[in-house]
Amino acid sequence: MTKSEIVSTETGDARITWHPGKKPWTVLAVSHGAGGGIEARDLVALAAALPEHGVTVALVEQPWRVAGKKLAPAPKTLDTGWRGLWPALARPGLPVIAGGRSAGARVACRTGGELGAAAVLALSFPLHPPGRPERTRADELLGTGLPTLVVQGGNDPFGTPGEFPRGEYRLVEIPHGDHGFALPKRAPLGQDEALALLTAEVATWVTSLR
Repeated sequence: MTKSEIVSTETGDARITWHPGKKPWTVLAVSHGAGGGIEARDLVALAAALPEHGVTVALVEQPWRVAGKKLAPAPKTLDTGWRGLWPALARPGLPVIAGGRSAGARVACRTGGELGAAAVLALSFPLHPPGRPERTRADELLGTGLPTLVVQGGNDPFGTPGEFPRGEYRLVEIPHGDHGFALPKRAPLGQDEALALLTAEVATWVTSLR
């Protein structure tokens, strides 16, 4: 049974929606991007699939989203909000994997080490703004210092898998997926198959951390 709680931070109230794992041994805390909320298809799929693997999934709504604002604040403010949430995420007393999609993935990468995360999950990591590969954010990804999994759509305009630099992380491609892991109708892979691939890869990686 899911439950939600409001957590106060320096940047406002955030919300955590808990999806308890079966005989839980770890928590996967994942936040949304700058253009959407926890209803993103990948976050919903992970929250449905991972509890059977003993993973409690905590879907995190950042304060700006809870407040009803349409635009995300600066990265520094996002990081401050995430830091304020962390004690609540660690409260179950289990190792916490820091994760997120897009802007949320950047937050997890930037703060995971200092907060004592067990690992980092980066969904649709925005390696660069669309059409601006010279403005790379690779340093955030390469600097986690933690076991890191990147799950990237094959057609993501924020960085295709082939654009990512070599480093101490694992990268999984969702063929034909865009930034939200949506697939074009002509793709040989169906949408449900793509999400099943995503959840299976994340489940395998998380289990390997045990």
